[in-house]
Amino acid sequence: MKTKTRSLSYALAAVLCWSTVATAFKLSLEGMNPVQLLFYSSAASLIVLFVFAFFNSKKELKEFFSKYHLKHNLVLGLLNPFVYYLILFKAYSLLPAQEAQPINLVWPLVISLFSVLFLKQKMSLDTIIGLLISFFGIVVVSTRGNIFSLQFHNLFGVLLALSSSIIWSAYWIINLLDKREESVKLFGGFFFGTVYAAVYIFAFDSFGSIELKYLLGAVYIGFFEMGITFFLWLKALSLSENKAKTSTVVYLFPVISFFFINFILGEKVLISSIIGLALIIAGILFQQMRDIGNKIQVKEKV
Repeated sequence: MKTKTRSLSYALAAVLCWSTVATAFKLSLEGMNPVQLLFYSSAASLIVLFVFAFFNSKKELKEFFSKYHLKHNLVLGLLNPFVYYLILFKAYSLLPAQEAQPINLVWPLVISLFSVLFLKQKMSLDTIIGLLISFFGIVVVSTRGNIFSLQFHNLFGVLLALSSSIIWSAYWIINLLDKREESVKLFGGFFFGTVYAAVYIFAFDSFGSIELKYLLGAVYIGFFEMGITFFLWLKALSLSENKAKTSTVVYLFPVISFFFINFILGEKVLISSIIGLALIIAGILFQQMRDIGNKIQVKEKV
């Protein structure tokens, strides 16, 4: 199999897995609350993440409880998975999946803003236009097309979904500055994120009696949202000859996800959700494609 074909195969496998998680979130939340889902899913993810960390960097893994690793893992684990997924799962408990997922998808643009604020990158006109297009898409999704009345179906849920993008972007910036091996960082973060979730449940909630099917849903989320899929995606990028082009494949997943949301959850996918999602993705791609085009022009001149 050619390298290009293998890269595409890994990318499509990752996209297919990601396409199912919004449905898995909603189904699992029928039998447990957000913090319970966070605990069981992140605990399940540790199995996958430990295996990858063990094979990728045994040396760094042996230093897991050193002062340097401990400090970074405590911070990363607080942001992701603990705060990020706690907010995201709460948003999914309040909103239909077809609304929560597109709104959460705006994180690439939030990262662009954070890069300007914290990495001293310049704010380009393309970023501003992309933000405005995506923001309009969020309004279309969250008002279900009633953009002039601005009557939100669930404003608190919308704010939570947007907040999760901000938390993820903050995590991404801090993670970028951390030069350790990626799988070790993930395992460390999720280890302490699981600890945070357990402490939270002991202090403010209850593990309760949860049916097996909902626990299996949490395990599925831990494996395919938090674990295996991430490494499928990294493998796709490592084999790709054009990483920027391969990265655009990821935006297939919310489109495919609508089919699972419709046929499994029984949500009637609204025209406003489709239009809003298209606008959100268009805003993100507008910024990214212009950046890619500028890089290509620079290379041609050189």
